[in-house]
Amino acid sequence: MAADGLLARGGTALAVFCLTLLPQRAFAGTGLDGAAMRWPYALPFAGLLLSIALGPLLVPKIWHHHYGKITAAWALLALAALVVFAGSMATLAALVHAVFAEYLGFIVLLFALYVVAGGILITGDIRATPATNLGILALGTLGASIVGTTGAAMILIRPLIRTNRPRRHNAHVVIFFIILVANVGGALSPLGDPPLFVGFLHGVDFFWTTRTIWLQTAIVAGLLLTIFVAIDVWRFRSEPPPGDA
Repeated sequence: MAADGLLARGGTALAVFCLTLLPQRAFAGTGLDGAAMRWPYALPFAGLLLSIALGPLLVPKIWHHHYGKITAAWALLALAALVVFAGSMATLAALVHAVFAEYLGFIVLLFALYVVAGGILITGDIRATPATNLGILALGTLGASIVGTTGAAMILIRPLIRTNRPRRHNAHVVIFFIILVANVGGALSPLGDPPLFVGFLHGVDFFWTTRTIWLQTAIVAGLLLTIFVAIDVWRFRSEPPPGDA
């Protein structure tokens, strides 16, 4: 009985502690004035991005064994800069708000898209022609703003790889797929891109980017698709006949 009472009190204390961590409107809105922060405060974020981009290329062994420590170091440096700028309490308030009000919601959305898209399997006898690849990339670019870049990529990457497996020169297909479907295509709704989803959580209208940057997105996607078609046609013509492969 004593153990049961102790567990009950411990559970209650844990629940109260979690509730106190939940971001409240007044708590989350205090402390940090982003407009007053100058460019040096962005250096830890820039360092993190450069580490992710260049680490696997320049120091692959060190990066693959210590990427967690490197990422944590940049995160701690960013928090230390915020403490210097706004103080420890404001930094703690911003951290709790970011984790529980923004990051957690994004992870839930990403997990939902991952589960739904991971259960969709597209099969068929598709010939790896430039027209076929163009259709898959265009469909993925358009669908990324509807089912998310993660969902569109998971649905289409497997049939794209299977379709282009017989071709000797196919690396460019996956590269353009990553650029178009996993990046450019998610620009038109909060479902497609994490920063847009965070903006939606902060009150930005769901269709704001759809109305505002649809033309710019179409121009970028159109240029990339045109470049892809030119490269894919060139590589396709250099492929040996099917009987000689």
